[in-house]
Amino acid sequence: MSMSSMKKILVTGGAGFIGFHLCQRLIALGFDVFTVDNLNDYYDVKIKRDRLTLLEGAEHFRFIKMDIADKAGMTQLFDSEKFDYVVNLAAQAGVRYSIKNPHAYVESNIVGFTNILEGCRHNHVKHLLFASSSSVYGANRTLPFSVRHNVDHPMSLYAATKKANELFAHTYCSLYNLPATGLRFFTVYGPWGRPDMALFLFIKAILEDRPIEVFNHGDMRRDFTYIDDIVEGVVRLIERIPTPNPAWNGNSPDPSSSYAPYKIYNIGNNEPVSLLKFIEVIEGQLGKKAEKTLLPMQPGDVAATYADIEELTRDTGFKPSTPLEEGIRNFVAWYKGYFKIS
Repeated sequence: MSMSSMKKILVTGGAGFIGFHLCQRLIALGFDVFTVDNLNDYYDVKIKRDRLTLLEGAEHFRFIKMDIADKAGMTQLFDSEKFDYVVNLAAQAGVRYSIKNPHAYVESNIVGFTNILEGCRHNHVKHLLFASSSSVYGANRTLPFSVRHNVDHPMSLYAATKKANELFAHTYCSLYNLPATGLRFFTVYGPWGRPDMALFLFIKAILEDRPIEVFNHGDMRRDFTYIDDIVEGVVRLIERIPTPNPAWNGNSPDPSSSYAPYKIYNIGNNEPVSLLKFIEVIEGQLGKKAEKTLLPMQPGDVAATYADIEELTRDTGFKPSTPLEEGIRNFVAWYKGYFKIS
């Protein structure tokens, strides 16, 4: 990309796990990358600052410390920068924490997202992509989860806010012709991952000779998706701007598309793995057995996730496929390097 044609992109939550990896990739692709992040202390801020340090050396990268819920700040940023594209990855994450602190989710995931929609609408952003989640499938039991399924039975406030994002975005697509794509991510893992997620917690506990907590007595299946596959999916969709679906019919509405420029995709590995198998692979990579504390199902959690990625593959030619063993090996290598464990 020449300087004059450099595409300007805003990635919110760029100090977060997915945001950091996406920013790295976009910088390498020649985008002019801006990110906002409030560096909140939901988990250790040090890891967020360390991710940012790796990004801040790049010529076409700018970090703005700000909360997306800051209406005046976000309005000013959008007005002054005139972004071509926006990828919203800033959110209060975590199913379990949403039971403890519901207000944090409303503030970030609803108020913050509305500020982003308003910024895109008033500044003619070409395409808004936003993180949704596999958790929107909630009480659905038909596997694999398809973007054509109805998702009206969330089981956590986190899931409800992500479903709300999809509804808010659709409204803006319909009223203001703002093209938007919702991305339902399935259990993302990999280097620089979040310390509150199972992979990080399990490895830390096993290396420190502490038992790991295994919910639903291990009877869980997750569509573990490696971070590079998530990023590849997002990158391929940035310039694939949604258009109205001419076949859309209000008598039998397809939830994944619309009469407006709106689209929903699953990005998942399309291969659910049992929790016990996941632990086995970790043990293999660490060369050490885990001591397990078997516990009942946590409130708000679901027993299985499994992504139908037919639409993603059809529209982008891409299919996530990193094997679990490879992904966990990469994570263990990063973990040991980052925490200086020989």
